[in-house]
Amino acid sequence: MKRILFPICSFFITVSYAQQNSDMQMNKFIDNLMSKMTVDEKIGQLNLPSAGDFTTGQAKNSNIGESIKEGKVGGLFNIKSVAKIKDIQHIAVEDSRLKIPLLFGMDVIHGYETQFPIPLQLSCSWDTALIKKTAQVAAREASADGICWTYSPMVDIARDPRWGRVAEGSGEDPFLGSAIAKAMVEGYQGNGTYSSNENIMACVKHYALYGGVEAGRDYNTVDMSHITMYNDYFPPYKAAVDAGVGSIMASFNVVDYVPATGNKWLLTDVLRKQWGFKGFVVSDYTGVMEMTQHGLGDLQQVSALALKAGLDMDMVSEGFLTTLKKSLKEGKISQSDIDDACKRILEAKYKLGLFQNPYKYCDEQRAKTEIFTPANKEFSKQVAEQSMVLLKNAHQLLPLKASENIAVIGPLADAANQMGGTWSVAANLDDYGSVYQAIKKYVGTKGNVLYAQGSNLVEDSVMQERVTMFGKSISRGGKSDAELLNEALNVANKSDIIVTALGESAEFSGESSSRSNIGIPHVQEHLLKALLKTGKPVVLLLFNGRPLTISWEAKNVPAILDVWFGGTEAGKAIAETLFGKSNPSGKLTMTFPQNVGQIPLYYNHLNTGRPLADGHWFEKFRSNYLDVSNDAVYPFGYGLSYTAFKYGKMQLSDTILKGNQTLKASVSLTNTGKYDGREIVQLYIRDMVGSIARPVEELKGFQKIFLKAGETKTVTFNITVDNLKFYNSDLKYDWESGQFNIMIGSNAKDVQSQMIEWNK
Repeated sequence: MKRILFPICSFFITVSYAQQNSDMQMNKFIDNLMSKMTVDEKIGQLNLPSAGDFTTGQAKNSNIGESIKEGKVGGLFNIKSVAKIKDIQHIAVEDSRLKIPLLFGMDVIHGYETQFPIPLQLSCSWDTALIKKTAQVAAREASADGICWTYSPMVDIARDPRWGRVAEGSGEDPFLGSAIAKAMVEGYQGNGTYSSNENIMACVKHYALYGGVEAGRDYNTVDMSHITMYNDYFPPYKAAVDAGVGSIMASFNVVDYVPATGNKWLLTDVLRKQWGFKGFVVSDYTGVMEMTQHGLGDLQQVSALALKAGLDMDMVSEGFLTTLKKSLKEGKISQSDIDDACKRILEAKYKLGLFQNPYKYCDEQRAKTEIFTPANKEFSKQVAEQSMVLLKNAHQLLPLKASENIAVIGPLADAANQMGGTWSVAANLDDYGSVYQAIKKYVGTKGNVLYAQGSNLVEDSVMQERVTMFGKSISRGGKSDAELLNEALNVANKSDIIVTALGESAEFSGESSSRSNIGIPHVQEHLLKALLKTGKPVVLLLFNGRPLTISWEAKNVPAILDVWFGGTEAGKAIAETLFGKSNPSGKLTMTFPQNVGQIPLYYNHLNTGRPLADGHWFEKFRSNYLDVSNDAVYPFGYGLSYTAFKYGKMQLSDTILKGNQTLKASVSLTNTGKYDGREIVQLYIRDMVGSIARPVEELKGFQKIFLKAGETKTVTFNITVDNLKFYNSDLKYDWESGQFNIMIGSNAKDVQSQMIEWNK
C-alpha cells in the first residue's frame, strides 16, 4: 500500500513545489519591475484606450504611439492582423522606457474569422465538449492573428428576451450556463498556463447581473435580492472563476444601487474574498466615466471609487490615466491601491508569456495557415447543424425531397451577410453563403429552386437601417410591398413546397438592440399568411437572436425550424438539415412566451400560494391571466427531431437516502423512428420543503445521447447532495433534509417524476 501511495503523494508535492516556484519567479520579476516604475507608469498600465485602426507603419507617429512610448497604455483592443499588432508592440518594447509589452484584446464572441453560431444558439446544442472546441478553434485563429485576450464568454443569465444581448449568452438556466462558462474558459485558455501560443486569456462578462436589466432595456437598472443573485445569477460567473478565468469585465448596471464598476462588495468582497479570484478586472467600454451619470460624482471621484472597489483596468474612459495621480496626492486613494491593480495587469502579461516573448502571438506563418481553414469551416457547419432547434414538424413535412419544385422566399432567404449574427467583429461577410444559394447548390439538377424576396425586412426604412448596421445592409430594392408580395405569390404557385426565411436580421439583437415587441415584423407576417393561403405546404426558417412571440405561427405553420444565426456555414448547414442529411437535435435554452405580457417567463420559477392547476387556463382567485394561459409556446429544453424517442419508466436506486449516498436515476431511451438521431435527456429536481421557497424544478443534469434507428440505451444520472444545495436566507450554501421530486424528461414540461426522501 505504501509503495502505491508514495509516488502519488510525491507527484502532488512536485506539482505544488513547481507551482510555488513559478509563482515565486513571477513575483520576484514583477516586484523588481515595479520598483523601477514611476507612479505615472504604474497608472499607465491601468489604461485601456480605444486605438482605432492603423495602417501598418503609421502607429509610431500617431497620438496613441506617443502614449505608448510614454508608458501610458496597458493594452489595446479590436486591432486586427499580425502586422499591425507587431508594429504597435514594437513601440512598447523598443521605444518605451521600461519596455513593458501590451495586451491585445478583441471581441472574439463566437469565433474569429470562422464564425460559429451565436452563443444563444450554441447553448442549444447542450454539448459542452462541442462548445469547448468552438472556443479552442476561436482561440487558435485569434492567436494566429496577434490577439492574446478575448472579451468572452458572456455568461449573464437572462429571463427577458426583450433584452437584445440574450443573443450573446446561454439562456435562462444557471446549471447549464455554468457548464458552458466552464467549457468556454477552458477552451480559450487551455490548462490555464498559456504555455502554447494557441491559448488566449478569457474575460468573463458582464459581472454582474447584467441579464436582469429592467424592462429588457439595455444598460438599465438591475434590482434583486441577494438570494436571487447567489442562486440564479452568480453561478456562471463563479464557475468561470473556478475554471481559472484570467480576467473579468465589470457590467454597466447597478448592483444594490452602486454601479458594478465601482462596487466594492461585488469586485472585492464576493469576487476576491469569497470566490478567490486572482486575475484582473477591467471595466466595460466607458464604464468608469458612466458612473457620473449614475450620480456618483465627477470623473475624478468615480475613478477613485472604481480603483478602491477593485477595478484594475479602465477601458476608454481614461479616468484612471487623468485623475488617479491627483487623487493620490489628495489622499483619496493610496499607493497600494495603484500598486495592487498594476501588479495584477503585469501578472496577466507574465502568465501569457509576453515578457519572455512580446511577439509570442505575432507569427505571420500561423496567420497565413491557421485562420478560416476548410477544417474550421466544416466544424462550424457541424456546430450549426447540432444547435438548430426543430420546433414543429406536422405530418413529417421535413425532411424535404430534393426532387421537388421548391420556392425559397423571404427577406432573409438570400441575405448571406446576415448569417453570422451579431458580434461578428473579425468576420469577412463576403465569405458567407445565403440559404437560397445553399439550397440551390444542394438540389442541383435533381429539382427546381425558385426565389423571391417577398417583402422588406420591416415596413420602416429608418428602422431597417438600425437593424442592418456594421456592413449587414439588406437592400429594399425600390419595389413596393405589393410588388414584392405578388412576385412571391407567382413563385409560390409554381412550386410544390414553400421554404420561407423570416424573422430578425443579424443586428436586430445584440448590444443596444432591445425590443418592446418581439414578434416577427408585421410585413413579414403578412407575407407568411399570404403564402399559407396558397394551400401549399410551408416550412418556416426562423432567424432570431432571441425567443420570439410566435404563438400564431406555432398554430398555423406546418413546420418551423429555428436556425438562429449559424455562422460562416449557416446556409449550407440549413440546406443539409432541410433535406435530412443532418437531423436536428438542438433544444431551447430560453422559454418562448406567447406574448410580451408574460415576460419574464422562465421554467425554474417559484410557486405561488395560489398556483393554477395543471391543465387549466383560468380559475378565479388563482395566479393567472384573464386573456392568455400561463403556458409558454415552447418551454425550456424543448426541441424535436426527425426521428422519435420513447422514454421508458424511470428507475431509482433508492427512495430513502441518508447523508452522502449517491442516488442513481435511470431511464431507457429508444429511437422508435426511421432516422438516426440525438436526444438530450434532462434531469430536474424539486426541493419540496425548505427553509425558503424553492423553485418548482431545477435542471441538475443532462446527457446528449446518439441512437441509431431502433436502438435502445439506458441513461443514468448519479445524484449527490451537491445537486441539492442552495443558498439559504443566511447565504449559506448547503442542503436540507426532506422530500425531493426527481424528474426526467425531454424538456422542462414533459417529465416523469418520483418522490424520494433524503435526510442528513
